[in-house]
Amino acid sequence: MSAPQTAYAWFARSADLYGEDAVALEVGGEQLTYAGLRDLAERIATRLVAASGGEPPRRVGLLAGRSVTAYAGYLAALRTGAAVVPLNPDHPPARTADIVRGAEVEVVLADAAGAGADPGVPLLVLGPEEVADLRNGPCPAPAPTATGGDDIAYIIFTSGSTGAPKGVPVLHRNLCAYLEQVAGRYDIVPGSRLSGAFELTFDGSVHDLFVAWAGGGTLVVPQRSQLLSPVRTINSLGLTHWFSVPSLISFAARLGTLRPGSMPTLRYSVFGGEPLTLDAARQWRAAAPDSRLEVLYGPTELTISCTAYRFPDDPADWPDTPNGTAPIGTGHPAADLLVLDEDGRPADSGELCARGPLRFPGYLDPANDTGRFLAPDGQPRGEEPLTDRHWYRTGDRVALREGQLVHLGRTDHQVKVRGHRIELGEIEALLRRQPGVREAIVLAVPGEDGEPELAAAAAGTGSTREELYAALSRSLPPYMLPRRITLLGQLPLNPNGKIDRHALLDVFTRSG
Repeated sequence: MSAPQTAYAWFARSADLYGEDAVALEVGGEQLTYAGLRDLAERIATRLVAASGGEPPRRVGLLAGRSVTAYAGYLAALRTGAAVVPLNPDHPPARTADIVRGAEVEVVLADAAGAGADPGVPLLVLGPEEVADLRNGPCPAPAPTATGGDDIAYIIFTSGSTGAPKGVPVLHRNLCAYLEQVAGRYDIVPGSRLSGAFELTFDGSVHDLFVAWAGGGTLVVPQRSQLLSPVRTINSLGLTHWFSVPSLISFAARLGTLRPGSMPTLRYSVFGGEPLTLDAARQWRAAAPDSRLEVLYGPTELTISCTAYRFPDDPADWPDTPNGTAPIGTGHPAADLLVLDEDGRPADSGELCARGPLRFPGYLDPANDTGRFLAPDGQPRGEEPLTDRHWYRTGDRVALREGQLVHLGRTDHQVKVRGHRIELGEIEALLRRQPGVREAIVLAVPGEDGEPELAAAAAGTGSTREELYAALSRSLPPYMLPRRITLLGQLPLNPNGKIDRHALLDVFTRSG
């Protein structure tokens, strides 16, 4: 059987195979079979076409959280042939408006959480009552679409160093190539119950959706509050597959629930989005001894993940890495990887670069491509058009140890905080725009629980911490807000006249 060529086709194939015989989605206490979810998605697709003026939309914003509308709406947007642009109802309206404009969204689908939004384009609100009416009423199926592999499947917006989020378009052929690599890794069959732990604005959610649906499994979506108690949630929902950021392990450990054998239903546990410490991996494995443990690594630009590391079944065979984190492993067969040292020469340690069918076609705004790609020979890219043979620079430092890649950190000042990729320059740019602020620096520092958190220092006069927090809160989502802001008359400088980040770490440590 040939692999599907679009994201929706992966779901539709399972809907054809399993129909009413398998549950595709479980969220908020409601279950939908594959046939039921396809029927609802097609009904919503018809409404989306009507809301966009009678023509299939090119890009659909999805302003929805953990609801039936969110997941059926994702499929509905793909069914119309549109690219999905996930939007978070908890993010500031100004940021949502920037993304809607930047992505050229034509219509926004919202659940009850997004009902009061004003996105500046037609808004289709489908809360629980509207969804119930839609499922019970007549609705013709939308017309077939001519979606192909070179069309955009979804656009994720990541933190940008200029103060504006960057749009990362991922093509259907990118996502299909990814699913061909990973969909068969986890023994998913009807009856498998896979977690939907990620928000739709995080590309790990795309893995959740389509890896589950490619194998006929059930996507089980916990409510956000349940994620703070992962062991209890896994047991109460009877999950067989878990995928999350590693920081949720520390939540379970602090609750005292991560006891040996405490998660007997788990068969696969996958972590990504940030480094997984070997200590955390040992704790999780002891609590889920029948679960295979894996790390996935990859930036959004490389379609969710480009490498994987599967831990040996016997913990005695686990590796010992220089920084105490799990290896990120080896590349997926479809990923072409290259490690370059500071002089741009192939090496066993340096910046990881990648190309191949998983690599995105370039940022939505081509200006963001500057400096992010290398020519096919590994040299700096000139003015030539971007092609599939150009290398994407991940900005991640890696080293090859005993045949496995180990992540050593960032080459720039981009950080991961609880799985969210954050460009510190975006926060710094916003701080510098505030009255009285001359300069600002944001760093990731260890929090009380050992997990990284953001701390900011601003130099100048006339602004208070409260005013700066309020200004940032109007433009940034909660995960990008510094936990503390220190006001200084002058930022410390090193002998070269540059801002001394190491000295600032000392300041934050003393003020913490």
